Amino acid sequence: MSPNVVLEKSYQFALRIVRLYKHLSETKKEYVLSKRMLDTGTSVGAHVKAAQEAESKPDFFHEMNAALKMATKTEFWLELLHSGDFLDQREFDSIHTDCEEMLKLLKAITKPTRRTPGN
Repeated sequence: MSPNVVLEKSYQFALRIVRLYKHLSETKKEYVLSKRMLDTGTSVGAHVKAAQEAESKPDFFHEMNAALKMATKTEFWLELLHSGDFLDQREFDSIHTDCEEMLKLLKAITKPTRRTPGN
């Protein structure tokens, strides 16, 4: 059985998000923004995992599109944590690179189902 790249990467991304949340809550005493990041960041992997058990192509794409939305929201929270001085440049660059990679993967997978707003 070949490895499922998006499943593995989304799991590893979720694990990094969990560790970052732990760091932010324990060392920076930041709970609100990091909790939002935790929720959306781990949801990426949960939606990708659920897509693996999809009953149909539309169900698969629905879950993958939901993962894409969660990755986009995670990027927002990461940027806000960085701008709010909770993440230094090195920390931000490291996790943001992973987030961008997730976004690229998910956009490539969901491209056939995306359309421009209003269409």
